[in-house]
Amino acid sequence: MSASTSDKHPGESTELALDTDLGWAIRMVSSAFRRIATASVADLPGGARAYLVLVALASGEPPSQLALAKAVSLDRTVMTYLLDDLEAHGLVTRRPDPRDRRARQVLLTGTGRTRLAEVRHQLAAAEAELLTGLDERDALQLRTLLARVAQSAQDGIAADDADC
Repeated sequence: MSASTSDKHPGESTELALDTDLGWAIRMVSSAFRRIATASVADLPGGARAYLVLVALASGEPPSQLALAKAVSLDRTVMTYLLDDLEAHGLVTRRPDPRDRRARQVLLTGTGRTRLAEVRHQLAAAEAELLTGLDERDALQLRTLLARVAQSAQDGIAADDADC
C-alpha cells in the first residue's frame, strides 16, 4: 500500500526502508566507530572522553574547567575527575584563570600534545577503515556535514540547559 502524494510529509520518501532511516544510519556508524576506535584511545586515562578533552585543549585558548565541560558535553563533576586523572598522568595542568582567580584554566602539557598526536595517528587509521567506501571528497563532505549537525545539536542542548 503506497501513500498518496497528499498524505506525505515534506522530505518523506514514498518507501520506508531501514537503509534510508537516519536513526538507523547514525546508530550503525556510531557502533562501528566505537568498536574500531576504542583501541586507539584505550591507553588514555578516561578513554574517549579524555581524547575529546585533549582535542578541545589543543585547539585554542586555555578554557576554564566549566567551559571545557560544556564544550565536550560532560557533566562538570565528571570533568573534575577526568582532569584529575589526566593531570596525574602529566597530560594536562590547571592554573588559576588570570581574568577570574576563582576559575581554573586547563592547559595541555607537552606530554599531552605528544600523546594526543600518537592517539590521533591511531584514530586516523580507524577512521579510514570506517570510511573505506568513500573517496576523499565524499569523506570530507561527510565530516563537514556531520560537524554542522553536531554543532546544531550541541547548540540545542545548550539552549535546553539555559531554559532550566
